[in-house]
Amino acid sequence: MTLIKSISGIRGTIGGHTGDTLNPLDIVKFTTAYATFIPRKAGKIVVGRDGRISGPMVRDVVCGTLVGMGFDVIDIGYATTPTTELAVRMSGADGGIIITASHNPRQWNALKLLNSEGEFLTAADGQKVLEIAEKEDFCYAEVDKLGKVIVDDSFDDRHIQSVLDLKLVDVDAIHQARLTVCVDSINSVGGIILPKLLERLGVGYKFLNEQVTGDFAHNPEPLEKNLQGIMDEMKTGKYNLGIVVDPDVDRLAFICEDGKMFGEEYTLVSVADYVLSQTPGNTVSNLSSTRALRDVTQKRGGKYTAAAVGEVNVTTKMKEVNAVIGGEGNGGVIYPESHYGRDALVGIALFLTSLAKKGCKVSELRKQFPDYQIAKNRIDLTPDTDVDAILVKVKEMYANDPTAQVNDIDGVKIDFPDRWVHLRKSNTEPIIRVYSEAATMEAADEIGKKLMQVVYDMQ
Repeated sequence: MTLIKSISGIRGTIGGHTGDTLNPLDIVKFTTAYATFIPRKAGKIVVGRDGRISGPMVRDVVCGTLVGMGFDVIDIGYATTPTTELAVRMSGADGGIIITASHNPRQWNALKLLNSEGEFLTAADGQKVLEIAEKEDFCYAEVDKLGKVIVDDSFDDRHIQSVLDLKLVDVDAIHQARLTVCVDSINSVGGIILPKLLERLGVGYKFLNEQVTGDFAHNPEPLEKNLQGIMDEMKTGKYNLGIVVDPDVDRLAFICEDGKMFGEEYTLVSVADYVLSQTPGNTVSNLSSTRALRDVTQKRGGKYTAAAVGEVNVTTKMKEVNAVIGGEGNGGVIYPESHYGRDALVGIALFLTSLAKKGCKVSELRKQFPDYQIAKNRIDLTPDTDVDAILVKVKEMYANDPTAQVNDIDGVKIDFPDRWVHLRKSNTEPIIRVYSEAATMEAADEIGKKLMQVVYDMQ
C-alpha cells in the first residue's frame, strides 16, 4: 500500500492503514489542510472526479470536509482534469480539487489541488499544505457558518465551447474533411465528454471502453504496450485516426490509420508545429521529452526551453519565456490561449485542424517530423533504495566525459550530441523512471539499460 505526497498532489492506493494509503482519515486531513491554506475570497471550491470505482467515496469525504470548513462546494460530478481547471476560473472559485489518479491503475486515487486560476499549486504552496496537514491544528466552521454543496453539470459544454472558440481551431475545415476516428476512453470520463466534442466538430466516431465504470479494460497509461485493442481496430481500415486518453483526459496519444502508433511523444510535437506555423514563438517541455520539439521550434524560428518534470514546473517555465505552446512528452498539450493546463480536448481539436488543412494521412503527417526513438523504463523502489546516492553515482560516471552535458535540476539527465538519458524518482508512483532517446530504439535501450544496471547494483 502506498501514499505519495508530491508536487503532483496527494496520491495513494485505497484501503489499508492510515498514514500509509489514501483512506478517509487521510483524505480529511489533507483536504482540511488545503482548505486552511487556500485564500478565502468567494468561499467556493470546485470538486470534479474521474470515473474510478473509489470516486464516490473520496468525493463524499472531500465535499463533507470542505462544507465543514465553511466552503460552498461546486460539485461538477464526472469531469476531466482540464474541465475542472476551467470550472474554477469560470465560476470565480477560490480553488479546486480534482479527484483522480490520472494514469495510475484502478486501485489508486488522488487529490490534485488547484489555485484560484485553476492551475496546480506551486511546489512551495504544496509544501505549505503538507506542513499544515502534519500539524493537524485544524479549526472547523461553526454550525451557522457551514458551507453547502451546489451541483453544476454545465461545465462539459462550457469547456467544449471554449475549445471551439480558439482561433486556431477551424471547425469548418474539420467538418469538410469528413473524418472518422476510433477512441479508447478507458472506462472513464473521456467516454462522456469526447463524443460531445467530436459531434460538434462533425467527426464520425466509434468508442472502445466507453462505459464509465472505473474498471479499466487495460492498464490506463496510454503507452503502446497497453493499446493492442485499439491498434487492432485501426487495422480494419475504417478510420482516419485513433485517439487514446487517460482516465482524467489530460494525456493524449494518437494512432495512425494503419494501426501503428503515431508516438506518444509526437502528440505535442505535431500540435506545436501547427501552432508555431500560425503563431511563431517559444516552446517548453520537460527534461524527459523528445528532442523533436526543440528541432521543430528552432526550424520555426523560436527558442526551446526544458523544464523539470511536473505540470506546474512546465507552466511556470512557459510563463517565464512567454511560450506559445508547451507540455510534456507523455501526451500532455498545454496551450495558453485556452489555459495553463494539459488538455486532451484542446490537443484533439488542434490536431484535427492541422490534419484537415494538410489533407494527408496521419502516417504521412508523422513522417514530416524528426524521427527519434525513446525508451521508457521503470524500476520499482524498495524501502532500502537510496535514490540520492544513485543520482550522485550517475553524475560521477559522466563528470569527466567531454561529450556529456549533465543536468541535475530534476534527477540526473545526461545529454550527448546524438542521444540522452534521464533518471529520476517519479512524482506519482514509488518508482524510478529511466527515459532515454536516440536515433534507434536499440541505441536508446542501450544507454537506458546501462543506468538501470547502476540502480540494480545499488539496491
